[in-house]
Amino acid sequence: MDRFDKIYRLHGLFSNRHTPVSLEKIREHLECSKATATRTIEILRDHLNAPLDYYREFNGYQYNHQSSNTPYELPGLWFSSEELHGLLICQQILQSISPGILSEQIESLQQRINKMLSKENSPQPVIADKIHFPTVGRRLKDDQHFKRIATALFSNKQLSIKYKARGQSSAPNKRTISAQKIIYYRDNWYLAAHCHFRKELRIFSIDCVHSAESLRQTALIVDTQKLQSFLHSAYGIFTGKAEFLAVLEFTKIRANWVADEHWHPDQKNEWLENGNYQLSIPFSDSRELIMDILKHGAEVKVISPSFLQKRVKEEIDKMKNNYHNLVK
Repeated sequence: MDRFDKIYRLHGLFSNRHTPVSLEKIREHLECSKATATRTIEILRDHLNAPLDYYREFNGYQYNHQSSNTPYELPGLWFSSEELHGLLICQQILQSISPGILSEQIESLQQRINKMLSKENSPQPVIADKIHFPTVGRRLKDDQHFKRIATALFSNKQLSIKYKARGQSSAPNKRTISAQKIIYYRDNWYLAAHCHFRKELRIFSIDCVHSAESLRQTALIVDTQKLQSFLHSAYGIFTGKAEFLAVLEFTKIRANWVADEHWHPDQKNEWLENGNYQLSIPFSDSRELIMDILKHGAEVKVISPSFLQKRVKEEIDKMKNNYHNLVK
């Protein structure tokens, strides 16, 4: 907990109490030493002008609510109405894409933003009624482990996790990892981390984490260029060095949509003389790429490599077999 967090929590403690609070109770609330608690009290009283008095007969501290007609508030940042509305939109985006993630913190943020809007005599819009964020295939339901993972990431601490991939039949594996980056991809959350068992970078689906515990050891920080190469070289969520180049040709009807889409940072595109659109994408693992090719149906054709053509055809044949008993 940094100094600002301690000041904010101490202010909340005094705001909600009408009886003196002992230094020991303050120390426990802030989870810090006696010296740190005393220093935080001094900052709040002497530098932030809080009406904080010490009552010797009770051996405790309390806000003097008689010193002002309005309750004391911490000095803070002020925003324009447009900026506050922007913050509310960001809050609604996170709440919509992953309900349950940081729900308490989001609710607190919304209350504070609404309070600032009321001070500006600005309307307090119900953002949820104004914006819609549909999601498909969302898996993470709560933030039970998400917050611990995020805290370890931001504090540069190693994590001990139990992880079970969806295709894994055995019990969850216990791993020590150094988190590098949280990723939101296709309505789900992932974690790029250095696995100390495998001694290499790995991608973990956060919804497959069965437990997470922050450790005292400092996290291993992977070189930025190496991490970027790991995350962005190949297509989709499958990471690592791209070994192949997929060349796809879209019909001129579908090209009007695909030409404006971003599939990969290193994609190449070209309009062909027949009006079709050619897209070239580096990849390593073909599974996700095949799913994205198939969703375009007959409006796309794999030009190369030949093994990708074969795998797409095999998948189409399997799909046809699912309907071979249908009456013509």
